[in-house]
Amino acid sequence: MPLINFAAREINYKIVYYGCGLCGKTTNIQYIHRRVNPSARGKLVSIATEEERTLYFDFLPLSLGTVKGMNTRFHLYTVPGQSHYNASRKLVLQGVDGVVFVADSQISRLDENVESYLNLWDNLLNQSDDLSQLPMVLQLNKRDLSDVFSVVDLTELLNHTSSLVMDACALTGVGVFETLKLICKQVIARTART
Repeated sequence: MPLINFAAREINYKIVYYGCGLCGKTTNIQYIHRRVNPSARGKLVSIATEEERTLYFDFLPLSLGTVKGMNTRFHLYTVPGQSHYNASRKLVLQGVDGVVFVADSQISRLDENVESYLNLWDNLLNQSDDLSQLPMVLQLNKRDLSDVFSVVDLTELLNHTSSLVMDACALTGVGVFETLKLICKQVIARTART
């Protein structure tokens, strides 16, 4: 559930970009941060150790309006891509309102994508969240490369919740803001229903 700051009249949503290592999670967040109006965004923070990194920033969109008379603020996070950092992944997922699962479309990355997708399910179930009830967008990243799965095949493999799917190339920005808008609208709609 989102956090409500009554004093600031804001509803705060947490969106987590999840996926295997080098799939484009960080590139998505960096692209968004560079293009959001500086007066409406927070600082890009990297929580890093010697071996892992999590990115975070928040922004107050001007075009999505209000929910129940309150402004919306979105906090975007990435998780470490390597599966041996699962403790950090679990921490980042706590209190999540929506997930963007970033899949690397390259055929050679199938095993890593499936492992990360199953890990997402396990981690959410361990914290009593149900991915089938949680807003999610499946972003098929790196569509600009030549040796990639078809959209149909990759969607069939990684979309057991009938989530919305977006083709993307995070390096160039294709599909990045479209993905963000889809997940933001879903988490807002979920709040509006309650």
